[in-house]
Amino acid sequence: QVQLVESGGGLVQAGGSLRLSCAASGRTFYAMGWFRRAPGKEREFVSSITWSAGSIRYADSVKGRFTISRDIAKNTVYLQMNSLKPEDTAVYYCAAALSIQAAVSYRYDYWGQGTQVTVSS
Repeated sequence: QVQLVESGGGLVQAGGSLRLSCAASGRTFYAMGWFRRAPGKEREFVSSITWSAGSIRYADSVKGRFTISRDIAKNTVYLQMNSLKPEDTAVYYCAAALSIQAAVSYRYDYWGQGTQVTVSS
C-alpha cells in the first residue's frame, strides 16, 4: 500500500524558511513533486524531481527561493523554502507519479494528506 506522509509545515514570518519532508512507502516512483492550494484558489504545481535522474522543475513563482531534493535511501523528498512570502501561504501536498506521462501532465497518481504553511507579514 502506497503512503506519502508529509511533515514540516507551520507558521513563519515573511522572509523566513521552512523545510517540508515527504516520506514515501509502498513502491518506487518515476517522480515526486509538491503542489499547493491557497485559500480560494486552484491547486498549483510547485516543484518536482525525477527519482532516477534527479531532473528538477520549479514553478516560476518559487524559482530561486525553493529547493527540492531527494534522499533515495530514505525514499524521502524535501522542499526547502526560503525567503517565504505571505502569498506562499497554502496547504502543501506531496505527490508521486508512476510515469513520465503522469508527471508532465501533472496527473500524479498518489497524494499525501497535506501540510499547512502559513507566512505572516
